[in-house]
Amino acid sequence: MSITSETRRESYKAVLLTLNERQRNVLNILTDCGSMTAQEVAFELQLREITPSDERNFAAPRLTELSDAGLVRAVGKKPCYKSGRRVTVWAIVSAEEDY
Repeated sequence: MSITSETRRESYKAVLLTLNERQRNVLNILTDCGSMTAQEVAFELQLREITPSDERNFAAPRLTELSDAGLVRAVGKKPCYKSGRRVTVWAIVSAEEDY
């Protein structure tokens, strides 16, 4: 493993330790389910009985925070099943990726 890859992996692991519970829940959902929209993550949060409803605002701010931390990234757009509008699809950034 190169020094750059090793440093990137160490930084990634350090950031993971700073996450709050909701951020960890969102990251776990994306890990388990793959790429999703904020609304889909919110639905999964409710399904897992982490939140009382599937309101997208339970997930969207956490996705922004995780993106700012370099742990998730926007990978595309697709129509939201609730609003019909095109919305961002989010995915996990691996420790090996450049972020």
